[in-house]
Amino acid sequence: MENLNCTETKKFLEDEIAISKPYLEKSPFRAEVQARHEEVADYSITLSRIFQQGKYFFSFRNTGIQNQDVIYVSESAKDEGKIFIDPNSFSKDGSVSIDSFSISEDGLIFAYLLMNDTSGCFSMHFKHVEKGEIYKDKMENISTLNLRFVKNKGVLYTNKDRKQYKLYYHELGTEQCKDIVVAEFPDHPDYIIFCSLSDCGNYLIINPYTQGFKKSLVYLADISQGVKPNLKLIPIITTTEAQYNFIANNGNEFIFISDKDPEKKRIFSVDITNPDPKSWKDTVPENDKDTLEWAAAAYNYLVVCYTRDVKSVLQVHDIMTGEMIKTLEIDIATVSASTFFSDRKFPNAFFSVETFLSPGITYHCDFSKPSFDLEIINEIKVKNFDREKFTVEQVFYKSKDGTSVPMYIVYKKGLKKDGNNFTFLYTRGRFGGTMAPYFFPTQLVVVSNFDGIYAMPSVRGGSDYGEKWHQGGSLEKTQNSFDDFQAAAECLIAEKYTNSKLLAIYATGNGGLITGACLNQRPDLFGAVICDLGTFDMLRYDQFTDGKDLVVEYGAPSDPKFFPILYKYSPLQNIKIPEGGDKQYPATMVLTKPTDNESPKHGLKFIATLQYEAKNHTNQKNPFIIQVLPDTSAASTTKILLCICTCEAERFYNF
Repeated sequence: MENLNCTETKKFLEDEIAISKPYLEKSPFRAEVQARHEEVADYSITLSRIFQQGKYFFSFRNTGIQNQDVIYVSESAKDEGKIFIDPNSFSKDGSVSIDSFSISEDGLIFAYLLMNDTSGCFSMHFKHVEKGEIYKDKMENISTLNLRFVKNKGVLYTNKDRKQYKLYYHELGTEQCKDIVVAEFPDHPDYIIFCSLSDCGNYLIINPYTQGFKKSLVYLADISQGVKPNLKLIPIITTTEAQYNFIANNGNEFIFISDKDPEKKRIFSVDITNPDPKSWKDTVPENDKDTLEWAAAAYNYLVVCYTRDVKSVLQVHDIMTGEMIKTLEIDIATVSASTFFSDRKFPNAFFSVETFLSPGITYHCDFSKPSFDLEIINEIKVKNFDREKFTVEQVFYKSKDGTSVPMYIVYKKGLKKDGNNFTFLYTRGRFGGTMAPYFFPTQLVVVSNFDGIYAMPSVRGGSDYGEKWHQGGSLEKTQNSFDDFQAAAECLIAEKYTNSKLLAIYATGNGGLITGACLNQRPDLFGAVICDLGTFDMLRYDQFTDGKDLVVEYGAPSDPKFFPILYKYSPLQNIKIPEGGDKQYPATMVLTKPTDNESPKHGLKFIATLQYEAKNHTNQKNPFIIQVLPDTSAASTTKILLCICTCEAERFYNF
C-alpha cells in the first residue's frame, strides 16, 4: 500500500472507488447539496481593503470574476469612486498583479510594483492620482517588495546587488542608474532590509531581517535634512533574538512591538537618545489574561488586538500613556493585522473581520469622535443566506483531566435543544494552529440547509492559549487532543444539542489523526467519521518523505520513549470493532488526494485494515469507504452526503 504505483495498489483503489461511488451517488440530494455548496463558496470579495492618503480614499474591489483586484479612488469612504488602476488590463490572462505599493504624503502619486513573470523580479511604476498620467520613471529588476514613499519626492526600496541586499533611494524625475544607496550591511549579506518612516517624517526606521523574516534588528537614520547616501545609522536593537516592528513615535519616544517572549508579545517604547534596553518602558501594560497579537497607531491612539478565548478583541489605548480607553464592539470574529489600515494624520481607520457567518465585514471607525462608533461600510454577501437568522455561541467544557476547553457552536436561532439535531463536529488541533472564527462553506450548508449544528472545539495541540496549549497536546501528551475532542462530543450530547447517532466528526491533515484515534477509542460516540488526509500509521509515519517533519510533534517511533506512546494510540494498529449485540464502528470515510505524496499511503492501509477486520464481525453494517477527491467542492459535498446517508440527516433536509 505504500507503493502507490504498484499494480496491486492501483487495482485495490479502483475497486474501492467502485464501491464508494455508487454508495454516495444513491443519495437523491447529491446534486442539490453540491449546487448549494458551490453557491455558498462562490462569494465575491467586493472590497478587500480601503485606506486614506491625503484627501483621497483608495479601495481594492472585485466583482468576483476578476483575476486581480481593481483599485478605485474617491474623496469619500462611502463613495466607490472611479477606477484608478485595473491590473487585469496589464495582461491578456489577468496574471499580472500589483504586489506592493506606496503613496506620496499628499496622496497624489501612486508607486507600485509589478511582477515580471520571466525574471522573477519586479518593475516599479508611478501614476498621478488626479491627472492619471504615468510617470516616465520606470525601474526594472527590483528584487523585493519593500517600497516606501518619502514625503512627495521619492521612494525607498530594497534591491539585491552582487549577492547583497541594499536599501536604495529613487528621486522622482531621475534615471534609475542615479539611485543612491542609503544603507547596507556588507558583513551580513543575508540580511533583507525593510524600512518604515516615523510619524514625524524625520526618521527612517531600518529593519534588517534574517532569512525567514523571524528575527530582525532596528536602526534609525535622521532624514530631516533629506535622504542622503550612506546614512548614519543609530543602533537601537543589534542582536537577532526576536522580531521587532515599529508602530509609532511621539517625539523621541519610539513605540515597538516584539515577540521576544514566545508566550506573549510586548509593546514598549524606546527613547532614541538613550536606547539602552534597561531604559525601555512598557507602553501598554501586560495583559495576563489575553494574548497580544498586533498593534497599530490610529490618529492619537493605539489600537491593540488581543486574542481572548479564541476570538479577536480590539482595544483603544491612549498613545501617550498606554491607558485603555475602550473596547471596540465587534462580533465573535478574527481580525488580522493585514486588514487594518490607519494613519496618525487622519482620524479614519478601516478594518475587516471574518466570522463563522460572514467571509468579510469591513468597518470604518472615526477616531475624532470620543465614542469611536463603528460603521459597516461593506459586507461580502453569501447567496441566499441571512446571517441575522443564525447565532454563534461559545461554551466551555471539562476534558478528561479537568482542563477547561472552549468550543464554538453555530446554529439557527430558535433551535430546540432536545438532543435531536444533526451535528457536525470539526477540529484541526495540531502543530500550534488556532481555531479562531473563520468562514467555512461546508458548515454553512449544514446549519442553513439541514437545520444542523456546527461545533468547533479548540483542543490541545493547537496554540489557542499559547505555546503551553500546543505542548499540552503534542509528543507524550498527544492523547490530550483525543480526550478533548471526545469530551466535546460528550458535552454536545449531555447538553441536549444532539445524540451519538446524529453526530458526525471531521478533521483534516494531522487533525485527521484525531478522528482516526477517536474512532478506535470511542466508536459508540459518533454516527459518522470523516478522516481527511489523516496520518494513521504512527509506527512508520517518519519513513515517508514529509513524515520526517512531524517528529517534533509526535516523537520518533525508533525512540524507546515514544514507541509505546505511539503504539498505544496509532489508528492503524488499534482497530478493534466491538463485539456483541448491535455494537459496531460508525460509518467511516477516508478522504485523500492523488497529488498528496503521503496521505494515500496512510489512507489506503487504514481503510484496508478496517474492511479486513469487518469481515469477522457480522454486526458491522455501517460502511467503510475511501474517496480520492481532487477538488475541495467535491470533497465537501461528499462529507455532507456521508452524513446524510449514515446519520439520518435526510430528515433534516431543507432545500
